Amino acid sequence: MILKPDQDGVFTISFLLMPEYAMVALLSAIEPMRVANRFAKREVFRWQLLSEDGSAVHASNTLALQDHTAIEDAGTPQNLFICSSFHPEKHLHSDIVSWVRSMSRRGAVIGAMDTGCYLLAKANLLRNHRFTMHWEAVPAFSEDYPDLEITNELFEIDRNLITCAGGTAAIDLILYIIQSELGHELAVSICEQFIKTGVRQKSDKQRIDLAARLKIHHPRLLKVLAMMEDNLDNPIPTTELAAHAHISVRQLERLFKSNLNNSPSGYYICLRLNRARQLLRESSLSIAEISIACGFSSGPHFTRSYRGKFDISPSEDRKVGAK
Repeated sequence: MILKPDQDGVFTISFLLMPEYAMVALLSAIEPMRVANRFAKREVFRWQLLSEDGSAVHASNTLALQDHTAIEDAGTPQNLFICSSFHPEKHLHSDIVSWVRSMSRRGAVIGAMDTGCYLLAKANLLRNHRFTMHWEAVPAFSEDYPDLEITNELFEIDRNLITCAGGTAAIDLILYIIQSELGHELAVSICEQFIKTGVRQKSDKQRIDLAARLKIHHPRLLKVLAMMEDNLDNPIPTTELAAHAHISVRQLERLFKSNLNNSPSGYYICLRLNRARQLLRESSLSIAEISIACGFSSGPHFTRSYRGKFDISPSEDRKVGAK
């Protein structure tokens, strides 16, 4: 059994909403449960919304749902899911971290969607567990918690810990739970209700395939591009990239020019600078730490490159992102 039932056999999921959470992930989790109740013709699932003080929480789309319960009035939830998205560290108050940690000690199943793992990491609940989160948040999280290993799965279920990448992956998580608890037939019926072709496996990719994302199909060029994306902190020289793809440097340069209208080194530095901007806006790392994490050997070189691409310095851009 993945979730813990209440005394009456119904599975209640309590969603702890953090400011700027992604509403799409929350509703993607709730709607399959609603349809499951309808098709089962009985209450299989319940859900409730929690907030730190009972006030309505605004999602990243600025909307707020009604009927929030304060955590102090929530008792001990059997199944507690943290819903978080943008700027997760900004909202990690010590009281809420302590409360989540105490719920785990009392035996609750703990879940996290999107960037909810930031709160779980702060509560020291991720060690020795498999867990996942939204791909966009992984670089910043990995810099903050380098000793924790994140998978690239859509969702992970590891003992009393359930994590989900967020977005529509929450539908697949709940459908997987429904399939496990209530059978494949019901899960398929819910898929059809949502005009969905099936339940994605947890191992399905979070991101669109590199070839489809860039509209590139040359296998050797794709091999080099994948190597670049996997090695932003320690850039690989163009000569080594070409050798790895078994082509000459000149051939590689022609491929980049014809497919990406850029040179290998120019494209590589753009990738690294885009990562740097993401870390600047979404992590608490210092600018010097971000420079190193994105493969720049000196601070002045990083600042010059950053200003050349974005027409703003890293320190100025961080202030803009914080507004």
